[in-house]
Amino acid sequence: MQALSASDPRDRHEEAPPHPGPGLSIIIPCYQERGNIVPLFHAVRKAVTGYDWELIFVDDNSPDGTIDEVWNLAQADSRVRGLLRIGRRGLSSAVIEGVLSSSAPVVAVMDCDMQHDETLLAGMADAISQQGYDIVIGSRHVKGGDNAGLANAWRRALSGLGIRVAQCLLPIRVSDPMSGFFAMRRALFVQSVGSLSGTGFKILLDLLMAQKSRPRVIELPFVFRTRHEGVSKMDRKVLFQFVQMLFHHLRRRYK
Repeated sequence: MQALSASDPRDRHEEAPPHPGPGLSIIIPCYQERGNIVPLFHAVRKAVTGYDWELIFVDDNSPDGTIDEVWNLAQADSRVRGLLRIGRRGLSSAVIEGVLSSSAPVVAVMDCDMQHDETLLAGMADAISQQGYDIVIGSRHVKGGDNAGLANAWRRALSGLGIRVAQCLLPIRVSDPMSGFFAMRRALFVQSVGSLSGTGFKILLDLLMAQKSRPRVIELPFVFRTRHEGVSKMDRKVLFQFVQMLFHHLRRRYK
């Protein structure tokens, strides 16, 4: 067998010191968000300084070239990754694939349109890694929170109705189960995957209804901002998927 030379790449790899992975993975599902990619990255970079983090954009093959913007950014900063999905659509399933591709013990989920407050991310991670919580919800409906960024009165009424319906079905009381901004232990997410419906936009509600035991949950207030760029994905199909997801869990509960 040929001996390894001093310049053999395998030899250099063995001598290299280990490089720890990130402490926080931030999952960003996106569609038609090209103009938001770079501003969101810079906002996260400025806000999250106490953790090594990775930013995982999950793009549903946007025709505006969103994934190209992500990949260009990833060439400049290795903390950015882009996951392109072909032939699959939907926020919940995008989040699931993003989390399963992550490596940090704490995962956070936020929208790409900059309506969620990135300055809350470090506090969310602290609540899990230092205070022992399992799930941290960015809430618009606790003291200090606000949903002013919702587009119109119809959206606010629809959100309020969805929250009231969800609260009737959840085993734990939370003020904003419809929030799209939350963090949790990655191990708990992975443990829950087999029970998720994976449909629609309300992945947090899906996760809360999938729990077999009561997780430790805390809600932190944030102000829901106006959209930076892009348009809302809310339509009748989303409402149908919301009902479909509720029935999925009700069937599981009463089997």
